[in-house]
Amino acid sequence: MKFLYNIFVNLLIFGMKIFSLFNNKTKKGVEGRKESLQKVKAGFSKTDKVIWMHAASLGEYEQGLPVLEKLKEKLPGHKILVTFFSPSGYENVVKKKHIADVICYLPFDRKRTVKDFISEFNVELFFTVKYDYWYNLLAELKNRNAKIYVISALFYERQSFFTSYGKWFVKQLQKDVDWFFHQTQFSLALAKSVGLLQSSVTGDTRFDRVKQLRERDNHVNYITDFIGDNTAIVFGSSWQSEEKIAEMISLKNNTVKIIMAPHDLKRVVYLKNIFPDAVLYSEIQHDPPLNFNFQVLIIDSIGLLSKLYSYADVAVVGGGFHDAGLHNILEAATFGIPVVFGNHYRKNPEADELISAEGGKSFEEEYEAAEFVLFLTNKDNKEELDAMSQNAAKFVDEKPNSTELIIRKILP
Repeated sequence: MKFLYNIFVNLLIFGMKIFSLFNNKTKKGVEGRKESLQKVKAGFSKTDKVIWMHAASLGEYEQGLPVLEKLKEKLPGHKILVTFFSPSGYENVVKKKHIADVICYLPFDRKRTVKDFISEFNVELFFTVKYDYWYNLLAELKNRNAKIYVISALFYERQSFFTSYGKWFVKQLQKDVDWFFHQTQFSLALAKSVGLLQSSVTGDTRFDRVKQLRERDNHVNYITDFIGDNTAIVFGSSWQSEEKIAEMISLKNNTVKIIMAPHDLKRVVYLKNIFPDAVLYSEIQHDPPLNFNFQVLIIDSIGLLSKLYSYADVAVVGGGFHDAGLHNILEAATFGIPVVFGNHYRKNPEADELISAEGGKSFEEEYEAAEFVLFLTNKDNKEELDAMSQNAAKFVDEKPNSTELIIRKILP
């Protein structure tokens, strides 16, 4: 099976290189990996003690960051390495202030490539977030006596571990991973069913992260002026379906204020076609209007969404009306507002939990979601809005401090 795995890795590399000829995002990942070895050579010595966090993309980075920050606090003499598989994660984080000494792409999982990379520094502690497993990497780390953990682990039935050919993958994790910190009891039960007994439930570290959001300065220029005394809906990381919902709401209620924060700034052009009278946030920044009587504000800047949720009365979070994947609903829920989203969220157990707590609601059809948001934003239904808001805040508040539970196990 190891032979077949290595063939898979080589085919993956070949496929990414071919695809990079037609896709700029993939090209960034392929080209960026050529610099990874030089980055660790420049940033570390062979004797540096390193804490290494690997995240597939931006969401996993945010999930692992509370643990990384606490480890840095407890082990101030260690250096920090953060690696990404996805260009979207790398591109977003490398441009921001961060605690890492080196940020780079994870090298392709060829045995020689991984060995050369790891030989440039001394990994004392490695953790990957959620479910991004690379088996040559794990084996080489274990050969060098690194402690290996999986933070916010999430197992689900369709993973390879639960197939007829999954025994080899399970065996690798059994021998290489020191401990799995699971998000849910269901994930723990699945892991133990295949013999991954080095496991415990500590919850989702994203709750620790979003609780921190409340404590920072969430001010965004001109948003209070735009909203005024009106009810505000923030459409976070919106796709086409969420844009349809916003359009339906604007046609039926011209007093509600709508803030559109698309998942990709390329969608700004489409949003202007849907809402020709909308104003771009960048326009306000450069030339504030004399009044804010327009209904739709389009956010054409990155990094503002989690702050914008603090102004909202209702949030509609994107990604759940198709298979691209539901975006982060916890960033909205932490501010005590109802969260509305589509019903495609198989890998997001927190969505089911928020619905059960009556702080969120999912829908199969866009028009159903629009009607529900219109109901909530009707002044006659303030009691229902307030109840869902309180439920959302309570849902986040009652979650355990996962980071503390994890740190106690890693650094007893």
